[in-house]
Amino acid sequence: MAMTTGNSELAQQRGAALFHSLADRNRLAIVRALVDGEQRVVELTKTLGLAQGTVSGHLACLRECGLIVGRPEGRQMFYSIAHPELMDLLGAAEQLLALTGDAVELCPNYGSAAKALAESEEEAS
Repeated sequence: MAMTTGNSELAQQRGAALFHSLADRNRLAIVRALVDGEQRVVELTKTLGLAQGTVSGHLACLRECGLIVGRPEGRQMFYSIAHPELMDLLGAAEQLLALTGDAVELCPNYGSAAKALAESEEEAS
């Protein structure tokens, strides 16, 4: 399957921005939680065990990227996935991860060992 976004600099920047918006595990967890249908911040905080401010910040990021939408109802906001193609993308990513085995997890740049090293360096400074 070929990418349809082209090979231009703009297409590459847009693709990088898309994947960066999904690179945070909390944002990914929020997207996964919204697969079951629209939810409010309070429901997401209970489901994910995250602080309200954390969830709200990640929802704002996902909204600004156009990946989720909010539907106001009275004083409440109900969030849902903006485009069902997002779930196709995540499904394809899961298939790719299954094919690569532990390679992504062990990646010296982005795997869990790299993350642990970066966190320990932050704590030391």
